[in-house]
Amino acid sequence: MIRRVRATALTVFGFGLLALAGCAGQATPTASQAQAPTLEPGMARVWFLRQADPPAGNIEAARPMVYANGAAIADSKEGTAFFHDFPPGSYKFRAQAYGTPAGESDRLQLAAGMQTYLQVQAVPNWEQGSSAGGWSFALLTMSPQLAQQYLPTMTNLGRR
Repeated sequence: MIRRVRATALTVFGFGLLALAGCAGQATPTASQAQAPTLEPGMARVWFLRQADPPAGNIEAARPMVYANGAAIADSKEGTAFFHDFPPGSYKFRAQAYGTPAGESDRLQLAAGMQTYLQVQAVPNWEQGSSAGGWSFALLTMSPQLAQQYLPTMTNLGRR
């Protein structure tokens, strides 16, 4: 009986060590702002975030391009964050459409020293006020407090 208990305890302990060893090799990716270079004087920084598994779902394998005033900035991959520095001014941000485009964009006035957070999110077109069916991607402004909660869970791609 004691041998059986000891054998069971050793087996459980062994599986526990295997589980820990499997977890040890997995680093937790972060998108800490501390890793980002200092913002140049006279510039504004925009962070682009895309959740790995958002509650509203995602369009599988899509990597929508993010645009500012019609110019391509970078593609957006699930579970990542990146930033781009802009001179002060008015900018129209949008994400590449997948499916039926809704033409959704976000217009922001950027000031020197400002940091703004935009989330790339798949949304049903009807939620964006479009009569077109289907889904598309939209850039939604996030509060800095909410963005700070997401950034440590994402892989930081740095400046784009």
